[in-house]
Amino acid sequence: MIQIYHNPRCGKSRNCLALLNDTSIENQIIKYLDNPPTYEELVSLLTKLKLEPIALVRQKEKVWIENYKNKFLTDEEIIKMMILHPILIERPILVKEDKAMIARYLDKISDFLK
Repeated sequence: MIQIYHNPRCGKSRNCLALLNDTSIENQIIKYLDNPPTYEELVSLLTKLKLEPIALVRQKEKVWIENYKNKFLTDEEIIKMMILHPILIERPILVKEDKAMIARYLDKISDFLK
């Protein structure tokens, strides 16, 4: 099973979900804006992505620019900030067992799904 952290208002996220639905792979949609991940879930996700917390932040979002840009934040603070403002989490994210990817480019998804 593939999990997709999905934002229905995001075109890339909708395209990714459509691609998943065109396959025979069972998927679970996680609408992370409605139900933000916990601290532990974000840490696990970051481990699977092999990323530092700042790499998962959408730094062009208004809430980032107005509240966090140019501030020194620890990894813990960044994770807590993403829980408080889940709109800042990059999307879509695919999770398969112990690995994950930010699935912004459809041409890279097929390799991940294999």
